[in-house]
Amino acid sequence: MVVAVLLGSVRSERMGDRAAKWAMTQLEAREHEAVLVDAAKLELPMLDKMWKEVGPQFGAHAPVGYGDLKKRLAPLAELYARVDGFCVVSAEYNHSVPPGLTNLIDYFLEEYFWRPSAIVCYSAAPFGGVRAAMQLRALLAEVGMPSIPSIQAIPSVGNSLSKDGMALTQELAEKSGKFFDEFSWYMRAFKAERAKGLAY
Repeated sequence: MVVAVLLGSVRSERMGDRAAKWAMTQLEAREHEAVLVDAAKLELPMLDKMWKEVGPQFGAHAPVGYGDLKKRLAPLAELYARVDGFCVVSAEYNHSVPPGLTNLIDYFLEEYFWRPSAIVCYSAAPFGGVRAAMQLRALLAEVGMPSIPSIQAIPSVGNSLSKDGMALTQELAEKSGKFFDEFSWYMRAFKAERAKGLAY
C-alpha cells in the first residue's frame, strides 16, 4: 500500500516530526510505501482556492496570482491520486486540531474519497492528544477518508519518542502493532472495493 503521512504542526519546536518518523517506520515495516507530507515545509497560505480551483484544468495558466500555489499543490495531487490511505499525525492545540493540519487537509477533497485514514495523535500531557483526535474524526469522515476505529495516542511525547522517532517506552514499542495492522486491513479492503468501481 501507498500511504501519505500528513504532519500538520507548523510550530518551530514541534514534537510532531518524532511521531511522523515513528509512524513511517511502522508502516514501512509492513512493506508499505510511506510518503511524508509536512505542512511546515509546504508553507501553504491560509486556504483561499482549493486544488480543483487552480489545478490541471487551467493548463499552464492558473488564475491570476495562483501560479506558485499550483506548483506547490501539484505534487500532492499526484501523490494523493496513487495513495491507498492517509496516516494523519496530529498535535492537540487547545483541545482541538492544529490549524496547520486543517488548512493542509482543506486544499483537497475528491482526492481523499474511498480511502481510509488512521489517526496518530500526541501531546506533552498524559492524554496524548485524544481530544483533538475526536474532532479530527468528524473532519476526516466529511472529506471522504473516514478514520479506522482505533486511535494511536502518544502521551508525554517528548519522553515517549526520541528525535529520530524511536520508541522509548515499552507501551509504544510493543502495543502499537494492532493499530497499524488494523489500518493495513482497511487499506486492503478499500482498495479491493475501489477496483470493483466507485459508488457514484
